[in-house]
Amino acid sequence: MRFRRGVALAGAAVYVFLWVLAANGVTNLVAPLVIPLVLVVLIWAGLALNRFVGVEPHRPKFPKDEDEDET
Repeated sequence: MRFRRGVALAGAAVYVFLWVLAANGVTNLVAPLVIPLVLVVLIWAGLALNRFVGVEPHRPKFPKDEDEDET
């Protein structure tokens, strides 16, 4: 869990650093940096809409193989 949090923080730090570069004149970074931000907002809005409507999350159901019981 600590490794995952550390990688997430490092990734966020790199993302913020790239935005600082974009704000200081590297304008060709703006479009690639906006794409992940838009995707996060769209996913968040879709999940919020599902919660608002009351749609239950889908739980995958895997059929039990009969061949596995014979071992």
